[in-house]
Amino acid sequence: MKTSYLLKNGRVIDPANDQDGIADVLIGVDGLIAQIGPNLTAGSETTIVDCAGKVVCPGLIDMHVHLRVPGQEYKEDVASGTAAAANGGFTAISCQPNTSPPIDHASIVKDILAQAATASARVHVVGAVSKGLQNTELTEMADLKDAGIVGIGDDAYPVGNSAFLRRAMEYCSMLDLPYIAHCEDKDLTGDGVMNEGYVSTVLGLKGIPRSAENIGTARNILLAMTTGCRLHILHVSTKESVEIIRHAKKFGAPITAETCPQYVALTDEACYDYNTNAKMSPPLRTKADQEAIVEGLKDGTIDAIATDHAPHAPHEKEQEFARAPFGMLGLETSLGLVITHLVKPGVLTLTQLVEKMSVAPAKILGVSGGRLTIGQPADVTVFDPDLEWTVDISVFKSKSRNSVLDGVSLTGKAITTFVGGRKI
Repeated sequence: MKTSYLLKNGRVIDPANDQDGIADVLIGVDGLIAQIGPNLTAGSETTIVDCAGKVVCPGLIDMHVHLRVPGQEYKEDVASGTAAAANGGFTAISCQPNTSPPIDHASIVKDILAQAATASARVHVVGAVSKGLQNTELTEMADLKDAGIVGIGDDAYPVGNSAFLRRAMEYCSMLDLPYIAHCEDKDLTGDGVMNEGYVSTVLGLKGIPRSAENIGTARNILLAMTTGCRLHILHVSTKESVEIIRHAKKFGAPITAETCPQYVALTDEACYDYNTNAKMSPPLRTKADQEAIVEGLKDGTIDAIATDHAPHAPHEKEQEFARAPFGMLGLETSLGLVITHLVKPGVLTLTQLVEKMSVAPAKILGVSGGRLTIGQPADVTVFDPDLEWTVDISVFKSKSRNSVLDGVSLTGKAITTFVGGRKI
């Protein structure tokens, strides 16, 4: 039975509609937003949700998630990944194509979207740039778009051949699809496993030079300017990349960028004791990089915040540091990290948080959401910005447990989400 909801007395933050104040939100039985305003009333059949002291905002959108579907469902699947998303306050996620097999064919896109039809959050799909992620033969991008993808990407398998990437970007431009880029020169990365610097030297581990990301960022931006392709830069982690992006935007480059909460909350010192849960790509960097990313978020150089949610099974992470896979979970801790490390210190306002975690991702991907508009689907997040809680990986909705944050105290947590008016 479908239910209507009246969200009472919350702080409604809706940057796209220039709203920030105490108000009520009425969600109709049709799953659409029916009314927004003060002192709304509803019939006896409507469920009242007291949101006093809470923020009510457009559903958060995580544009960088690894669902591990198809092929690695033992790490995560559509049901567990979207449950983790909803638990973290996200009403929609965008899954990356580096699966096994990769998302390089229309049939795979259709299968994922079919699985997501009744999931706990909306799922958008990024298609692979090349067949088999081998970066030698382009995928049938038009077919992928017809199947429902929202962008073309190369996450974890960045294209090294500039001529191949230029051709890919030309097709993306023709199809009006964003190219979603993992910016890294793999020749420079080599077999590095963490940030190249003091900590890697102390630990005796091979380092990944920051120039690998910086060169990839600069090259991709120049090709985007050449082709007119909309370029979205994934998981920015270095101060030089922030400056390159800032400079390119001044020249009108068609680019957007994201970073992840871990690059604000953590440094490469988290790798001490050879903690494989702190091993990620790009690697955790230094305090100076942290400060540059914070400034980039503050001045708008970095448009969005995403998680790079990368689940791995315990037996994969419980290896020597050099052998363990890159990545950490993010969906269920992201909001708390952002509030704790960016909102509470005064770097971002709650309105800017909603802008970077909802409005901007919707615009960049060209998907619905990012606003609370009467007559539109009720994708709504309710969160408590002052709730103090301690991360406990044992109660995560994700199938995996690879988080370096277990036992860490955070402030700010999602209370509930509504997806198309359905309370999750």
